[in-house]
Formats: sequence, C-alpha cells, structure tokens
Amino acid sequence: MSKIEINKLTNANVYMNGINLLGRAEEVQLPQIKHKMAEHKALGMVGSAEFFAGIDKLECKIKWNALYPSVMTICSNPFLSTMIQVRANLETYNGTGRIKEVPATAFLIGTFKEFPLGNIKPQENAEYETTMSVTYAKLIVDSIEIFEIDVLENIYKVGMVDMLSTFKKNTGA
Repeated sequence: MSKIEINKLTNANVYMNGINLLGRAEEVQLPQIKHKMAEHKALGMVGSAEFFAGIDKLECKIKWNALYPSVMTICSNPFLSTMIQVRANLETYNGTGRIKEVPATAFLIGTFKEFPLGNIKPQENAEYETTMSVTYAKLIVDSIEIFEIDVLENIYKVGMVDMLSTFKKNTGA
C-alpha cells in the first residue's frame, strides 16, 4: 500500500449571488491571504523580528470567457456587495489510483472595482477580467473550516479558532 497521497484540484464552478455560472468563468484567482508584519528591533537584540499586525487587502479576479450582461450588470455596481462561491472537487491519489473525492468551497463577499469592456481580437472569443475587492473570505474542505476572515466584522478564524478573541475581549470590541 502506498503511503504517499497527492491531492489534485483541477476544476471548479463559480456561483454569483447563488446563481450557477457553469462554463462561463475561464479562470478564478482567489484572494491571497497576506499577513502584514510589523518589524521590531531594539538595542541589545542580536537581530530584528516581525510580528503579525493585520491582513493586507484581499482581491479576487475572475476571467469570463464571453460577455454576459447579467454578470457585467452586477460587476459594474460598486455600491452592492456580491457573494461569490467557488466550488471544486478535491481528489486524492496514491499508488493504487484515485482514493477519495471531497468538496472544497471558497466563499467570498465583496464589491467589484474593475470591470472591462473586453479584449477583442479578430476571430477569437473576447475576454473579460473583473476584479473584486473582498471583505469576507472562507474556505471549507470536506466540511472542515480551514479559515474565515471578515474584515468588516473583525473576524479571523483558523480551524474555527478565533485568532482575535483575546484582542476583542481586551479592547471591548
């Protein structure tokens, strides 16, 4: 029996405000969680250190494979939040083949800040890439919450553990 297991995630489906957009998104670039780090250095220390100071802004980019008026109508309104769900099938393989498939779902809420009129080339399908400013992100794999971030509600959970619970208690938030 093979001890090595390899995960593959090679396809997904996009939902916008609960509407299935199967076959319309060509590519989704989910937000990169980037921790802001504050440098600390002082006399007597052999070096400097960095400590968590917050989270950088979150962005999501979606490349659409054609012009979809219903999608662009939502993307062109910067005053309404949009819910995006990206559902995928995470496969696990070992020496015997595929041994497991589980759902992997990213949940996002934000407002679109960029929407194109399109890149149009002769005899090629036009491309439309939108950019969303994300205020909420959550990842669930096989019913297990990996993380949840809500910058407006001051939520940062990893594995359902509130990373800010003591901070919120100390500040009365």
